[in-house]
Amino acid sequence: MPKLKTHKGAAKRFKKTATGKVLRGQTKMRHILTSKEKKTKRHLGGTVLVSEADRPKVLRMIPYA
Repeated sequence: MPKLKTHKGAAKRFKKTATGKVLRGQTKMRHILTSKEKKTKRHLGGTVLVSEADRPKVLRMIPYA
C-alpha cells in the first residue's frame, strides 16, 4: 500500500494525544483582543479536544501524527 500524504495545513493545527484523541486550538484569539474580557482570553488560550463527529476526518488528514 502506498504512503499517505499528510495534509500540511492540518498538521500545523492538530495534535494527536497518546490515547488517540485529537487536540485543537480555540478560535477568536488572533486579533481585536482589546475588546475581549480577560477571563474570555484566558479560557480561549488553551487547547480543547476535537469533537467525536470530526475526529475521523481529522485523523485521515494526519495519518502519521
